[in-house]
Amino acid sequence: MRILVIGGTGRIGARVVAKLTEIGHDAISASRRSGVDVYTGDGLARVFAGVDVVVDVSEASDFDDDPVMDFFTNATRNLLAAAQVAGVERYVALSIVGAHRSPDSGYLRAKVAQEALIRESGVRYRIVQATPFYEFVEGLADSAMDGDVVKLPPALVQPMAADDAATAIAQAAVVVGDSDVTTEVAGPQQFGMDDFVRTGLAALGDPRQVLTDVSAPYFGALIDDESTIPGPGADIYNTRFADWLSVNAASGTG
Repeated sequence: MRILVIGGTGRIGARVVAKLTEIGHDAISASRRSGVDVYTGDGLARVFAGVDVVVDVSEASDFDDDPVMDFFTNATRNLLAAAQVAGVERYVALSIVGAHRSPDSGYLRAKVAQEALIRESGVRYRIVQATPFYEFVEGLADSAMDGDVVKLPPALVQPMAADDAATAIAQAAVVVGDSDVTTEVAGPQQFGMDDFVRTGLAALGDPRQVLTDVSAPYFGALIDDESTIPGPGADIYNTRFADWLSVNAASGTG
């Protein structure tokens, strides 16, 4: 199977390409580095030639409300148009668990808009909604800085390893069966968001202090214990946060 991975050089995309290649598929990475611009559509016709499945794990470079909405809506329209012309069998996209429950977040609104465009396109699809990745623990702290401290709510989160998310996406690309499916994926444990980041920073040697603040926003939205937790039908992956930290703290990577 020939599978095009949009954003294939990124944290998730590179893993997806590797996993698809390992199981014998012809996985093609496309990104700005390879001359493909999903926002403008430049290069899409070339890379879609002969493609059976497209996987979209592209990411915006600007998370402010208007730019992020502009990116995801324009990029998704361009990708769907190219997919329709190429006659791809399936469109697989990475999204976020609970995005529809946090409309005050411009980023999460943009992901909801992306999902809607995919569902309404007529292209067969699989949407994989993931919880936050362990790898983003320091980035989450960056987004929650207030002066020289990190302020985060105690709302529950069920994070997962990026490698597990990549496995879920690769499986969605090659699975035999019905399309037009949305799947939630998550890790095996729930934490308060504040404790998740506090534990991660400490293990990774990041000295920043994390303070608990129930009114602290998550990407611009106030959240509670129901906001980011997957439903009972979610696919749960086994990598525990402590095990991920033991490897990444030892290697000095996050």
